[in-house]
Amino acid sequence: MTFDPFGDFETRGYLRNVARTRDSKIVRQKEHASFPTSLDAAFTKLASQKTLFYDDVLGTHKILFEAVYLWAGRDRLATAPRLVVSKANDRGKISFAYPQDIRRAIDYGLDHGQDKKFMAAKPGEIMGYLAHGHPFLDGNGRTIMVLHCVLAQRAGFSIDWATTSKNDYLAALTKNLKTPIRGIWMLISSRSSSALSHEATLRQHCRCARP
Repeated sequence: MTFDPFGDFETRGYLRNVARTRDSKIVRQKEHASFPTSLDAAFTKLASQKTLFYDDVLGTHKILFEAVYLWAGRDRLATAPRLVVSKANDRGKISFAYPQDIRRAIDYGLDHGQDKKFMAAKPGEIMGYLAHGHPFLDGNGRTIMVLHCVLAQRAGFSIDWATTSKNDYLAALTKNLKTPIRGIWMLISSRSSSALSHEATLRQHCRCARP
C-alpha cells in the first residue's frame, strides 16, 4: 500500500514531491542526490548557531530536501497532525512520537545532546531521543544524523558512520526505541573516535553514511 498521508497521490504524486511523480523510486533517487549537494549548506547554517533549537531541526530538513518535497522543513504536526507513525520490520515494530509530542522529544534530545559530558557519555541515547521524535514524513534519518554529527563534534568526538552497517544500525535503533538507552548506545560507542579538528572530516562521515 502506498504511503499517502495527504490523500492526493494520484494528482500530486508521492508525498507531494516537487516533480509530482508517483514513482517512489524516483523520489528516493532525488533524495539521495539532494542530500550530499545540500550538506555543506546545512553544516554552515548549523555552525552559525551557538545553541541548537527545534527550529534548527526544521531548517536543516528544509535545506536538505527542499529540492525534493514541497513541505520540506515542516513537521508532522503541520503536515499530518492526525497521523500516527510506526515502522514494522523483521526485528519488531518501532513506534514514533505522536505529532503533538514531536517537539517535546526533540527538545529533550537537543537539551541533553548539548550537555557535552552527557553527549560524550551517551551518544546513542541522544540518537534514540531524536529518532523517537521522527519529526518528518520522510528524510528523518539523514536530518537527525546531521544534527547528531554536529552535537558529537561539539562534544569533542565523531561517529564513523561510514563503517557502520545499515542493518546493524537499524537493529540497534529498533532495540533502543523498545528498551531505551542500551541498544544503539553500544553500537554508536563502538564507532566513536577522538575529537575532530577538521569539519571536513565530519562532513565526510555524513556523506559516506547510509541512513
